[in-house]
Amino acid sequence: MSATVLVVDDNATNLKLVSELLRFEDYAILKAVDAEDAQVVLAGTLPDLILMDIALPGMDGLTLTRRLKADHIRIVALTAYAMKGDEQKAIDAGCDGYITKPLDTRKFPAQVEGLLGKPEPQPVRSASPAKVDR
Repeated sequence: MSATVLVVDDNATNLKLVSELLRFEDYAILKAVDAEDAQVVLAGTLPDLILMDIALPGMDGLTLTRRLKADHIRIVALTAYAMKGDEQKAIDAGCDGYITKPLDTRKFPAQVEGLLGKPEPQPVRSASPAKVDR
């Protein structure tokens, strides 16, 4: 059975590229265009990995990561904002990895596979579970 990956990105081109690269590698793909959409998706299923854009409209990806870490989900920051200190901010928020855009399409599938092979993430002390109102 293939792993399920939730891709959260508000840029339609990036969302399609990442999804297609992973689909080609036989991953099951879930998609969300913002934090609210991601929370709705997560209310129905827990993926094996979340690839989270940091710069989302409304609630940013790092804030959502802090909320989700109580669910022991692997989350990887996926961002075009590769400023000094950004990777550490992502790790401090609870991200298990950090991948910058533009993606190296030759290396990306191996990066995802490596992240899925890491030990299960541990809970973050200050995290609170995501809540979705319906």
